[in-house]
Amino acid sequence: MTIHVVQSGETVASLAQRYGISIATLLQDNGLSADDSLVVGQALLVIPPTATYTVMPGDTLLSIAEQTGVAVDSLLYQNPQISNPQQLFVGQVLTLRGGEPKLGTLTVNAYVYPFVNREVLRDTLPYLTYLTIFGYGITPEGELVPTEDDELLSIAKENFVSPLMLLTALDEDGGFSSANAAAMLSNPEARARLVDEVDRVTLEKGYGGVDVDFEFIPPENAADYTALVEELSARLSPTGRVVFVALAPKTSDNQKGLLYEAHDYRALGAAADGALLMTYEWGYAYSEPMAIAPINKVQQVVQYGLSRIPAYKIFMGIPNYGYDWALPRGEGERARTISNNEALQLARRFGAEIEYDTTAQSPFFRYTDTSGRAHEVWFEDARSYDAKLRLVGGESLYGVGVWNAMSFFKPLWTLINTLFTIRKVL
Repeated sequence: MTIHVVQSGETVASLAQRYGISIATLLQDNGLSADDSLVVGQALLVIPPTATYTVMPGDTLLSIAEQTGVAVDSLLYQNPQISNPQQLFVGQVLTLRGGEPKLGTLTVNAYVYPFVNREVLRDTLPYLTYLTIFGYGITPEGELVPTEDDELLSIAKENFVSPLMLLTALDEDGGFSSANAAAMLSNPEARARLVDEVDRVTLEKGYGGVDVDFEFIPPENAADYTALVEELSARLSPTGRVVFVALAPKTSDNQKGLLYEAHDYRALGAAADGALLMTYEWGYAYSEPMAIAPINKVQQVVQYGLSRIPAYKIFMGIPNYGYDWALPRGEGERARTISNNEALQLARRFGAEIEYDTTAQSPFFRYTDTSGRAHEVWFEDARSYDAKLRLVGGESLYGVGVWNAMSFFKPLWTLINTLFTIRKVL
């Protein structure tokens, strides 16, 4: 596998010829269409398949398996673009064997809201172990505030992905409520009621478990929060339902701030089956322009996490988005959240050249909009994802948690599928 950084004058056709692969493969692995022009500084994945098969009239997966000696399940794994195993297309190029040796087996969790575009969802599901559906809130009395999840549950299971309930300290208005969390956590009866509700709903709806994400908890409720996760695990784990917990990106036990203080890495890591380190949002909507998940900062959190939680429980957070900061920034002005694909479209539209910060290992560019205002954009690309995934592999972490899968950026999923064997639990 090669990551090629586009130079001036290069085209998809010239790069395909240079690397000896088909134009179709180059486009497919990078999520490009034939009409997309390349951007100077754009990172492209070049993964020559070791063997391919072109679908002919009358072919089925079974007949291709018989002709090539490659099992049907291996064909499906090597070709996650097959969204319907019963429907192949004449001329479709299938990979028969992978490229480079795998770094290991990876558990992949991604987060979506109920209003996710269904095409984006179906494109993403082949690469997932779990799909966490956002999200159930709570009341101070320990009752669940439900969400519209029935359709997503059905789609996930149809695609052999285990759905997880996201349990959050959201109130009825959809905002994080420290008061609701504190009231529920400090009341053993309310905690017991919540555990009963989570147990009942996950069973009735067929959830594979729960992903607990309580943020901005008062520090005095740290032990109560650990108790809730312990109680959920005691109820769900014996029946095979997992309990995961999301942790703020800490680098020390005594890190100050409402986001951090109630997240006891050692205690919560021991209580849960898995722990997501939320290693993103250094660059955020109200910050100065900077990388969202600079690798040097991510590595610090991972190293602290490993000192408190076994590697076989740790999920590393991976952002699937970027920010566009308008400059100079007005007081209280938010950066615009954009997808990685939108970032490339902006660079293409305004003729920007993409640069790469070697310390953060993240791409960025600057442009001037049609009204004459300057902008700075930071996002993720094949290079930044490669750095993050190799950190995961190098530390033998259990998995990654992608925040979020509301847009589909093919290089991320191509890399995950190339570098790892994706664990399946359904």
